[in-house]
Amino acid sequence: MFLAPKPRISEADLRCGLRWLMADAGFATAVGALNSGVVLVAYALWLGAPNTVIGLLAALPFWTQFLQAPAVSLVERLRARRLISVLALFTARLALPLMALLPVISDKHLALALLVAGETVHCSLNAVGACAWNSWIRDLVPERRLGVFFARRSIWAALIGVAGNLVAGLALQSQHASQGRGDGLVFTALYGAGFLASLVSTLSLARVPEPQMETAQPRQTLVSLLSAPLKDANFVRLIRFLVSWQFAVNLATPFFTVFFVQQLGLGMAHVMGFTIVSQAANILVLQTWGRLTDRFSNKTVLDVAAPGFLLCIAAMAWASSIHDRAVLMAYLAVLHFGMGVASAGVSLACGNIALKLAPRGSATAYVAANALLTSAAGGAAPVLGGMFADFFARRALTFQVLWKNPHGVRAFTPVQFTHWDFYFVLAAALGLYALHRLAFVHEAGVRHRQEMVQEVLSGARRSIRNLSPVAGLQQLAAAFPGGQLLEAHGRLRQQRRARRARLKREEKLVA
Repeated sequence: MFLAPKPRISEADLRCGLRWLMADAGFATAVGALNSGVVLVAYALWLGAPNTVIGLLAALPFWTQFLQAPAVSLVERLRARRLISVLALFTARLALPLMALLPVISDKHLALALLVAGETVHCSLNAVGACAWNSWIRDLVPERRLGVFFARRSIWAALIGVAGNLVAGLALQSQHASQGRGDGLVFTALYGAGFLASLVSTLSLARVPEPQMETAQPRQTLVSLLSAPLKDANFVRLIRFLVSWQFAVNLATPFFTVFFVQQLGLGMAHVMGFTIVSQAANILVLQTWGRLTDRFSNKTVLDVAAPGFLLCIAAMAWASSIHDRAVLMAYLAVLHFGMGVASAGVSLACGNIALKLAPRGSATAYVAANALLTSAAGGAAPVLGGMFADFFARRALTFQVLWKNPHGVRAFTPVQFTHWDFYFVLAAALGLYALHRLAFVHEAGVRHRQEMVQEVLSGARRSIRNLSPVAGLQQLAAAFPGGQLLEAHGRLRQQRRARRARLKREEKLVA
């Protein structure tokens, strides 16, 4: 049988399979760029969707992950992960051409209901396919190559995503779809093109070899299968971090498009432009994050990238206080660039650490249990945001910021938080709690984040010295004491910890 597992995967088969995985990533990303995210929100807004429906659409990819629970039993029973994944993804993508035909329906309320139904089917079967895919790839790709491979795969996918988002943004802007004008045929074209890309993605995935699963254990019930990861104390600590992180991030980020269009008055071309800026930042740093996860551990990368991502979310609340259009556009572009850099590290490290802490041969149950719990939290956040959007829309918080101008004269600048601004600040605050939970997770090979930052700065200094033809700039780069300062600070912290430990020992001896 063509899709049957192989008892042995040779090095040549592995190299060929990794190339097909890259092709699958490219075309699957094209599907996402043309048929989800900003395009899906624009489609729903064109059909007259309220905030509650926008929140529901954002929650569907998370809540449908509950189907991974029965998918685990299916994988364990059939033990043919490639067959399950390919068939589930192919069937899921059959919903795309049906969603492409919705603009011909005159009743927009009916069309909106069918859009939600089609997205539900699409996300549901994608979850089934993802359950089999995660276990399959966990056993196929050697652990020592996980970071580099997924970084390269993400870079390739991001390049395709930039092109797809650019095409989608130009199409939406040309039809003025986000303003309620146009006949909606732009969505027919986008979803039709997405379906064609999905067919190529499915065919590419079918060419990836699958190693045979380990010897089947005695048959277990679904409850006992999924409860096994919950008995692993360290994996439970990881789940606590991921659950709180997903809730914090998805409380606000799914509504960025609504915030830009409705509160800031920006067009869809601007929204897609910011998305492209974020993706371009992803491309620039993904390979670097991949090397850092392999060398310094996923947890170390999260300690650096996650706070940066939260800072960008909180800073989004200030956008509504900027009245100069040019300054606003520059500010949002900088924030999206920062979020792109940080989210690249967060996404890569979160995915890798879950796979790394899942025991080989039991990855299906571990990854599925993690997906179920984190998806529940990630799906609840945007629904709550949509439900309470109107409540916060009628409220505002205004305060005065005191500052001095260049002439030394004091002045007050009013700053106001309204509507979605509250969610951005609240999401950042909840994200700080998630980082607290990360501190309790144990990962082998963890090194202090200062070591990683120091090495990055040292590498940057060497690059400047090698690339800059200006002697003055070379001297400045060589004289910059960033690495030495970090090293000195690290030594001071180690000395303080040693002093505290010595004092505790002395107190115990005295007692």
